[in-house]
Amino acid sequence: MSLPPRLEKFLIEACDLVFAVTPQKLPQRKLLEECRIVSHRGIHDNLQSKENTLEAFELAEQKGIWGIELDFRWTRDLVPVVVHDHDLDRVFGINKKIAELDFEALTNLCPQVPSLEQVVGKYGGKMHLMIEVKQEPYPNRRQQDLILEQIFSVISPCQDYHLISLEPEMLERIECVPNWAKMPVAELNVSQLSQIALERNYAGILGHYFLIGGDVVKKHLHAGQEIGTGYPNSRNGLSREINRGVNWLFSNDAEELDRIRRDLLQEFI
Repeated sequence: MSLPPRLEKFLIEACDLVFAVTPQKLPQRKLLEECRIVSHRGIHDNLQSKENTLEAFELAEQKGIWGIELDFRWTRDLVPVVVHDHDLDRVFGINKKIAELDFEALTNLCPQVPSLEQVVGKYGGKMHLMIEVKQEPYPNRRQQDLILEQIFSVISPCQDYHLISLEPEMLERIECVPNWAKMPVAELNVSQLSQIALERNYAGILGHYFLIGGDVVKKHLHAGQEIGTGYPNSRNGLSREINRGVNWLFSNDAEELDRIRRDLLQEFI
C-alpha cells in the first residue's frame, strides 16, 4: 500500500521535525567512519541539475558520496534508460511517455536522459549503485533479462550494486541478478516485505526510517542481512539510524548529510 504523494510528504516532514529535536547519543567513531550515504537520484535540484542525470551523479562523485540510487525504465525498442517517472513531464516538461519512444528518438528529444549502460559504465566500481527497477510490462522478458545481464557483467553484485524495487514481483522478474543482491523497498507493507526478504534470502530490506522499526532492524541484522533507510536529514536523525545499526542511509541532500557526519567526527578530535 502506498500513500498519496502529498500525504506522504507531510508525514515525512512531520517525522523529520520530531526526530530532529529528539536527543541521540554520539555514535561510535568507527560507525561514523563506515557510514554509507546514498544520494537519492544523484545531487539535484531539478532546476540547474536534474535528477537521474549524468550531471547529478557526477556531482555526487565529486562530493565523495559513497553511493547513488537510480531508477530505470524501458524504451519501446527495449533499451533501459535512467528515469524515475513513466513520462518526461515532471522533470523535463516534455509530455512524452518513455515506453512510446525508441531510444534514438528519446535521445534526440531529451538528451539528458542517460541509458542504464552509460551510467553503469561511467560510475560502476566508483560509487555503489542502488538500481531501482520500476513496475512496468516486460514484453520480452527473456530478451530484457539478457540485456540487463550484459550491462551488469562489468560490475559485481553486492560489491558494486544492488537491485531494489517497491514491487517484489519485479525483483523476481529479473533473473540475471542473484537474490543476495536484491532488496525490496517497503512503504506501509514493512511486515510483508520483511518476511519476503527473509524467505528469499535477499540482501535485506529498505524503507523510511520511521516505518522500519527496531525489531525489524534487529531481525534482519541477526539473519545476516542489511538495512537501508531514508531520509534522515538532521544530526539527531543521522545519529539515531547509525546507533540502530542501519547500514545505508538514503538522502535527498547527500552532501548536507555527509557534512553532518563529518561534523560529528570532529567531536572525537
